[in-house]
Amino acid sequence: MKKTVAILGATGSVGEQALSVAEARGYRVDYMSAGKNAGRAEQLARRFCPTRIAMADEEAGKDLRARLADTNIKVLIGAEGILEGLAVSEYDTAVNAILGQSGLSPSLAVLDRGKRLALANKESLVIGGTLVTERARKTGAEILPVDSEHCAIFQCLKAGKREEIRRILLTASGGPFFGYSKEQLRSVTLAQTLAHPTWKMGAKITVDSATLMNKGFELIEAVHLFSVKPENVEVVVHRESIIHSAVEYIDNTVIAELSVPDMRACVQYAVDYPAREAAVCEPLDLFKVGTLSFLRPDENAFSLLPLARKAVSMGGGMGAVLNAADEVAVAAFLGGRISFYRIAEVVEEAFLSLEEAKSASTLDAFDAYDKEARALASALIKK
Repeated sequence: MKKTVAILGATGSVGEQALSVAEARGYRVDYMSAGKNAGRAEQLARRFCPTRIAMADEEAGKDLRARLADTNIKVLIGAEGILEGLAVSEYDTAVNAILGQSGLSPSLAVLDRGKRLALANKESLVIGGTLVTERARKTGAEILPVDSEHCAIFQCLKAGKREEIRRILLTASGGPFFGYSKEQLRSVTLAQTLAHPTWKMGAKITVDSATLMNKGFELIEAVHLFSVKPENVEVVVHRESIIHSAVEYIDNTVIAELSVPDMRACVQYAVDYPAREAAVCEPLDLFKVGTLSFLRPDENAFSLLPLARKAVSMGGGMGAVLNAADEVAVAAFLGGRISFYRIAEVVEEAFLSLEEAKSASTLDAFDAYDKEARALASALIKK
């Protein structure tokens, strides 16, 4: 039977790859959402003919509505429009590739319908990990991770029972500045930062990969997705990005997942699971790879990684604070207002100033601390 999917964040990097998988695999795309790019949204809407498409930006939504006036595609507008589409559209799996904090409510909406959530939006778990996992348990909905690392861990966990896990080995490329000292990081440029050695991603995620904040977010995701303690997740720098992560069991066996670095394989696995179908990406040639290396990250130079571990250990709204401060700091760096080195300073100072957020437990409280952290980070940047 033909699978039906919803693609949220369709005009972004992961969203576009998800749509390419849908086209290659013959999935029906009944619903999609996008942010501000009405021109690209129109192209995708005409290509995939969804029943509905939502635009987060109001002006872009009005623009798209005019562009698609000659079609039967219904255009929804704003955050409420995105949620409305999720509530009424037909889909077996929703791929959430929305960037940032705005992806959390759509994740909860998918789970409320008991549908499978193919999750590429890190912030859903970084900010609301407990809320998201509890909602999934309540409705019986499945969460299939689309991040390459968590997709790998999910597969490796099929080799044993949860109580048999000793630790999760979360791999990291190390980004463009692996091996740099703190002093060397003071002089790196935007162009250097955006030159990721392995993956092609959006600017925000690429910067987060360079600071290792992205790996910190993935550590938080792993804790929530797989019900493990933060101390049972170890980050391993693996420059080749061939082993996407591994699980070590109590009998000292390590099970790893290897494949070419291609997000399309993760999207396909999340939609087709538990079946494995013919690949949409190229096979792995181990002879071509040749050598695999494993190194420890420098948590002194890249201090946002241990800060993420602290955030998930503290719990509550600390993930919301960490994410919000990072979004503001990265935007300032991309806009040329602060240096690369200053990103970590701003995030750490905002985080340490709002430690009371650890007592937060509701979505409203998370939102409040998100706003407070953004305001504080913005003020720190202006100093």
